[in-house]
Amino acid sequence: MSEKKSYTLAELAEYTDSKVIGDTNAVVNNLSTLEDADSESISFYSNKKYKKYLKSTKALAVVVGIDVDTDKGLNYLLSKDPYLTYAKLTSLFKDTSFELNTRSIHPSAVISDDCVLGKDVLIGPNVFIGPNCTISDNVIIKANCSLAQDVQIGKNSIVHHGAVLGSDGFGYAPSEKGYIKIEQLGKLIIGNDVEIGSGCTIDRGALGDTEIKNGVKLDNQVHIAHNVILGRNSAIAACCAIAGSTKIGENFQMGGLSGVLGHLSISKNVIVGAHTLITKSIVEPGNYVGIMPSQSKKEWAKSSIFIKKRG
Repeated sequence: MSEKKSYTLAELAEYTDSKVIGDTNAVVNNLSTLEDADSESISFYSNKKYKKYLKSTKALAVVVGIDVDTDKGLNYLLSKDPYLTYAKLTSLFKDTSFELNTRSIHPSAVISDDCVLGKDVLIGPNVFIGPNCTISDNVIIKANCSLAQDVQIGKNSIVHHGAVLGSDGFGYAPSEKGYIKIEQLGKLIIGNDVEIGSGCTIDRGALGDTEIKNGVKLDNQVHIAHNVILGRNSAIAACCAIAGSTKIGENFQMGGLSGVLGHLSISKNVIVGAHTLITKSIVEPGNYVGIMPSQSKKEWAKSSIFIKKRG
């Protein structure tokens, strides 16, 4: 059982660079949503959709923005960025009782003889690491991951359960006798501070390399094809796919179930809404959305006729 973690509001304010409104000595024992909070909880408010819960919450304290009116009946942590403050608080209340105190390599892992391992790496159960791979310092590779070959992972990166990295890209040349396989001769290069979600698949390059730059965060079940270059500090939600040889600038954000076609160029600072398909290059930063909201079948039929006429 994990040890109960308790902090005063003064301690939490110092840790998150926030300001206490109320009792600085009040003791918080857990982090919770506004709806589920109790008299020992701290919660946060950063989305106007949840404003109704702000007045009814039983939380001991709430993290709010500096523009929010503070009711005298509650304690508050005033923050310039409540969501960022919430993110920092999660690290304090995380249950680490099941984690290993020291980094190690599980005995069931299969690691190629020519693999280079840095300091303080953790290799989980049933991990496979093939030839010509380099794992830098403080990397965590969780259970059942496969690094096929020619994969480099930078410092402080995390690969979650079941990811497959550096496998063959999808490349075939048609012929009269069927498809002729195009061998994949490049590498997969993953930068520092990257986090790769469970079940992700990232192919190594065909001739050049597939590159995932520093600070990239991938949700579960994201596919990135061969020779993609994904810019630093990009974040991609679950079940997205990026086709081969597309180059994407820094600070790219991609909503769930979206796709990018191959051989495109995407500017830096682009945000793609959920369920959007990018079919041509984007040269200007901004928000791009291509989803139709749900509606009755009758209304959808009318909309589809309109779209066909315009197309």
